[in-house]
Amino acid sequence: MAEHGELLAEMTSVGRLSTTDRLKHAQKRRAQQLKGWAQMEKENARMGKNNVAQKKSDAEKKGRKDGGKKVRFPSNITLLEAAARNDLNEVRELLKSGVSPDLFNEDGLTALHQCCIDDFVDVVRCLLESGANVNACDSELWTPLHAAATCGHTGLVQILVQAGADLLAVNADGNMPYDLCEDEATLELIEVVMAEQGITQEQIDECRAAKERDMLTDVQALIDRGDSLNAKDQHGATLLHVAAANGYLSVGEVLLERRANVDETDTDGWTPLHAASCWGQVSGAL
Repeated sequence: MAEHGELLAEMTSVGRLSTTDRLKHAQKRRAQQLKGWAQMEKENARMGKNNVAQKKSDAEKKGRKDGGKKVRFPSNITLLEAAARNDLNEVRELLKSGVSPDLFNEDGLTALHQCCIDDFVDVVRCLLESGANVNACDSELWTPLHAAATCGHTGLVQILVQAGADLLAVNADGNMPYDLCEDEATLELIEVVMAEQGITQEQIDECRAAKERDMLTDVQALIDRGDSLNAKDQHGATLLHVAAANGYLSVGEVLLERRANVDETDTDGWTPLHAASCWGQVSGAL
């Protein structure tokens, strides 16, 4: 996964790329982030398994001293940990006991997301049969189909599509599942299904534009109330950072007309221009 300094160092070379190459570069960076994050999740799951085992042992010892009281772990932690280990039997038992298949962690990641990253087909089928939301979104609006598509898990893509996965779901970076396919077989499958469903370019463009329209409406509401347009989220990002990173030109124009601070920095020291350049949003950078 690229570090902040590495991204800054390469911005000069990125600036010389064509629009198409910038977009490809941005998509590649996001795919690297996902894969790095998935690896980190696996490592955390392995560590978590050891920690859980140790805590269970400690709890059993403490329980004997405290008259048999037991420590219980949150269901979302238990389910995601079992799914990350590809433990089909434990996942089944948890679901049978009434645990919801749609529980998620602090990043919005569900067990279905995790298994689509790891290509755990049997657990995916089990979760879907138990009513898991095939279109669940994590904190970055990635659906399980986004995860399976970017990882090139063609079989899982087919299972998800048959279960009703939204082919036009747009994540926080403005990408649909087919935008993230580097594997030719997976891309071909998605394109064939999109054609079978009669999805047109007009529909694709409409879905991509929906989030920009929604943000424009929200910004206008802030303006009407007289609220600050430079307020920051937990990462220090302003509305202009978000508009620049996503290439929301109409939103950016309104914010700049209302004198939103173009030099405001987030917690990493990035301005909106950094965000636009990093994610290949040429119009936003200009």
